[in-house]
Amino acid sequence: QVQLAESGGGLVQAGGSLRLSCVASGRTFGYYVMGWFRRPPGKEREFVAAISRTDDSTNYADSVKGRFTISRDNAKNTVYLQMNSLKPEDAGVYYCAAALYGGVTLRGDRYDYWGPGTQVTVSS
Repeated sequence: QVQLAESGGGLVQAGGSLRLSCVASGRTFGYYVMGWFRRPPGKEREFVAAISRTDDSTNYADSVKGRFTISRDNAKNTVYLQMNSLKPEDAGVYYCAAALYGGVTLRGDRYDYWGPGTQVTVSS
């Protein structure tokens, strides 16, 4: 069992930056592929980024490539999402998720545990 808790959301102007963090409980953080997803207002949840267990492989949605960076610190049980050059369309609730099996998948149904989410608002 893993419990996830996101932080770092907030209100930012377009063009600004935010860094999201997600802390996981338990001693087996390194066993999990970690992902970030978001749910824009009025839309379905969508994949943002994922990172492998040993930080040697990443996957990004096309809409965030070159602007967002996912990273992890297994010693701190934490995964990060650095978001730069934010756009109004990046707004939404951001969730981190953990997958015990598989690779850096963008499929939400492959993730076993989810955090409650953190709100990101981007003003134009």
